[in-house]
Amino acid sequence: MSENTEPLVRRAAKRLRGWGGVAAMAVACGLTASLTLLPLAREGSDAAAAPGPGTGAGAGSGVGVGAQVKADTCRNPEASLTPSTEDGPSVRAIKERGKLIVGVDQSSYRWGYRNPEKGVLEGFDIALARAVAKGVLGDENAVVFRAIPTNQRIAALDSGKVDLVVRTMTINCKRIEQVAFSTAYFQAGQQVLAPKRSDITGYDSSLRGKRVCTAEGSTAHEALEENSFGAVFKDEGDGTKDDRDLLTVPNQLDCLARLQLGEVDAVVTDNALAAGQAAQDPAVELKGEPFTKEYYGVAAKLGNDDLVRRVNHVLVGYRQGPWQAAYRQWLEKDLPGISGPPAPLYK
Repeated sequence: MSENTEPLVRRAAKRLRGWGGVAAMAVACGLTASLTLLPLAREGSDAAAAPGPGTGAGAGSGVGVGAQVKADTCRNPEASLTPSTEDGPSVRAIKERGKLIVGVDQSSYRWGYRNPEKGVLEGFDIALARAVAKGVLGDENAVVFRAIPTNQRIAALDSGKVDLVVRTMTINCKRIEQVAFSTAYFQAGQQVLAPKRSDITGYDSSLRGKRVCTAEGSTAHEALEENSFGAVFKDEGDGTKDDRDLLTVPNQLDCLARLQLGEVDAVVTDNALAAGQAAQDPAVELKGEPFTKEYYGVAAKLGNDDLVRRVNHVLVGYRQGPWQAAYRQWLEKDLPGISGPPAPLYK
C-alpha cells in the first residue's frame, strides 16, 4: 500500500466504526483498488514476471450447439463465435507462455474478492477463470490474476496486459465494437442500492435530487445518462484532472464506500453485484426491481477469435455441472432462484 493510500484507508475505516468489520474491509479494499492497478499473482507465482499476452488473431473452427443468429445485426449482441479446440495464434502464445493472464476484480464480494483469512482470490468469476485456464492449459492453477478497475477493463485488453477479462462485464452493442465476447455465462439487471431507511423506492422519480454513484464506463452510468430521473450523478470535471471521483468512480465497490460514508444517497449497479454488497452491509438493500436485462461474458481482445472459440468450448462443458456448483457455492445465498446459466447464442 502506498504512503498516500494508507492514510486515506485509515481515515475511512475510522469513520466507519459501527458499520462492522466486513463493511470497513470493503471500504478499505475499494479505496485502495481505486488508487492503484494491482497485479495479483496466482498463489506461488509472480505476475510481474509473466510475459504479456499474445496479440494475434485466429479464425478457429468448430460446430457449436445453440441458437444461430445473423452476424450483421446487433439485436443479439450476446451471440458469439462457435466453439472450437483448434489452436490459433492467441492460444499458441498462451501455451508457449504457460500461463493464462486474466483481468479480474479483487473487491466484489462473491464474484471476485480477496479472502482476508486465506489471502487468496475467490468468487464466481474466479472459479470460471480457473476453468478456462484448465481448458486451455490443462491446469486450473496455470493462471495469473491481475486486478483491474471497472474503467480499465477494455484498456487492459487493448494494451495486452491481460488475455481475458472475467469481471462481471456486460455484453452490449457498444462493447462488441471494442472487444470480443464469449457466449453469456450469467444474466443480471441494473438495480438501485440504498440505505434501508432511505425514501428511495427504485429506479424512478424518487431519485430526483439524490446523489447517485456509478462506476465509470459501466452500463449503470450509461443508463443514468439516458434517464436520470433528476438525480445528480456526474462529478464536476469528470474525466479531467479536477475529477473528484465521488459520483463517478473507477471501481464499483468505491460506490459502497461512498454510500457508507454518507457522501452519496444511492448506487446504481448490476443487481448481482449489489446483492453481494447488501450481504456485506446489513444497513443497505436493493430498492425496486431490476430495470434492464444484461448478460455477462468473458472478454478478449478484438480479433483474437481462436481464444474466444476456445473459451466458448470451455463454457459448453462448464454449463453442464460446474456452473451450478459454482452458483451454489458463491451466489445462491444472496441471489436465490436462478435455475441455470443463459443458453448460448452463436453467430
